[in-house]
Amino acid sequence: MDIQQKLSQIPKSPGVYFFRDGKGEIIYIGKAKILRNRVRSYFNSPTGKDPKTLVMVKNIADMEWLVVRSEVEALLTEANLIKEHKPRYNVFLKDDKTFPYIRITNEPYPRVEIIRQKNLTKDDHNYFGPYTDSGYLREILRVIHKIFPLRTCTYYIDDNTIEAGKIKICLDYHIKRCDGPCEGLVPEKDYGEMIKQIKGFLRGRNMEIKGYLQEQMDLASEHQKYEDAVRYRDQLNAVTQFTRKQKKASQDFKDRDVLVVSAENSYGVGVVMRIRNGHIMGREKFNLKVHDSGAHAKNISQFMLQYYSSTIDLPEEVLVECNFDEIIEYEKWLKGIRKKRVQILVPERGEKRKLVEISKRNADLLLGELRLKQAKRKELLTKPVLQLQEDLGMEVAPRRIEAFDNSNIQGSNPVAGMVSFVDGKPRKSEYRKFHIKTVKGIDDFASMHEVVDRRYKRQLEEKNPLPDLILIDGGKGQLSAAKSALDALGLGYVPVIGLAKRLEEVFKPGMSEPQNIAKTSAGLHLLRAIRDEVHRFAITFHRKARKKDMTKSIFEEIPGMGKKRIQKLWKEFKSLETIQNASLIELREKTGFSMKLCEAIQKCSSLK
Repeated sequence: MDIQQKLSQIPKSPGVYFFRDGKGEIIYIGKAKILRNRVRSYFNSPTGKDPKTLVMVKNIADMEWLVVRSEVEALLTEANLIKEHKPRYNVFLKDDKTFPYIRITNEPYPRVEIIRQKNLTKDDHNYFGPYTDSGYLREILRVIHKIFPLRTCTYYIDDNTIEAGKIKICLDYHIKRCDGPCEGLVPEKDYGEMIKQIKGFLRGRNMEIKGYLQEQMDLASEHQKYEDAVRYRDQLNAVTQFTRKQKKASQDFKDRDVLVVSAENSYGVGVVMRIRNGHIMGREKFNLKVHDSGAHAKNISQFMLQYYSSTIDLPEEVLVECNFDEIIEYEKWLKGIRKKRVQILVPERGEKRKLVEISKRNADLLLGELRLKQAKRKELLTKPVLQLQEDLGMEVAPRRIEAFDNSNIQGSNPVAGMVSFVDGKPRKSEYRKFHIKTVKGIDDFASMHEVVDRRYKRQLEEKNPLPDLILIDGGKGQLSAAKSALDALGLGYVPVIGLAKRLEEVFKPGMSEPQNIAKTSAGLHLLRAIRDEVHRFAITFHRKARKKDMTKSIFEEIPGMGKKRIQKLWKEFKSLETIQNASLIELREKTGFSMKLCEAIQKCSSLK
């Protein structure tokens, strides 16, 4: 079906549309009030369209759409799909999987903890964040624990656990850092009031907390509980000191966010300044991948969509630097989350405009820092990597190198290991282990072919990045096996080399003579280091596999003999000899196994 035919079938409904390229990959996801009008607009006259959009349209080979019930639902669906697929031409947060939140658990005696979580709508806990400044986050937690006697244990505490006496007070109680809810030493109502104060603190309601602590201090003094009064005084001082660090941003004590984006080329920085109760509570920074740095309105709307789909801490107002088309729909969406009205404003003068300008300057500076880091990263690309590029005559620097090595002893427990180096440094999260499955006996060449085939077949299926260079620990035979596996997968263009163990010579496919690389070359030293690392990794894996095989029970090979049955057998019969001497009747009576299974056990034991 061609594009024009599909355009005629698009419904006049709100929804989300997908553009795919010739490989079937999603390259753009968008939303629309009226799908037909929005999608058709891409294929109308090119007049007025920016060059990057024209390039995207040329790459569209197919399209799909998803009809939803409302424009607000289209907003949320678009945000979730962009996070999942990360299309080439969309704006998206580059590192949204790692943002930390403060979570207050939904329990009779809640815990306050730091957690990293993407979906905040699947449970009834309270979340605050995300926080991109880990130092500020740790400072908040430190102050909270200094002010409030919170429990730090991970037990679930309710009336039943307290009555059963399952949990005992710990050191925190004795040093006055916890009031002992585990033994019922603080009523649930009082603990709940403290949690309410913590929520207020996280929302910037510092004056309310000061009033609460002042009241508790006065009550303790009246009842001559002077130690408690001193503790409340110290807590009150901690709140005062923390509040002094927070700059006053407005005179009206409103909760608001200031949201701006700075972008250049395909890089962007989104900044959210969180103002609560008139004070600046924090500044969060997000690295963005943008399609068009000049499309300010689109970049702002996309950043706002993704940020507010990752948080439930919403203010009364959101200040942005420019208008965009979907402001009314965004306000409806945010109102649905907050359960109260949320205004999106574009201030032109006064105090609010100054807040936007300050945030924008911050974003510009952060973007400058990001660009500087990237430039330095390119400049500081390790000398060995650049030298290796020169030694091998490669068109691009081999920033990602993956290396393979086989390991076995006389064909037993054959395994292989793969290590990954990025910019000359090991990336251990991407190391992989392989059990050889299709090769019998000693055949390093066939084993290498199998492992390389399995690795890159999966990389292609999962659309993961391919290496700039593949290193094979071995000579011409292993190299040829790896090359044939790559060719069969259509990856013959990926550079692959072999590093022979004996003379440490580097071979390329199809060349009988080794490469002329100086023994003192930094590039060769890097190859040796990678080769040594993959050799260590493969041997360690092989030793573990061999040890596991040696400790494997002889009865595991019997169908129906799982771990629990084997444990029961050894519990009743302390040695192999007693099993061999036992009769079938005795085996059955002591274990409760079937006669057929007992016969198999006796037969297996007699073979040893």
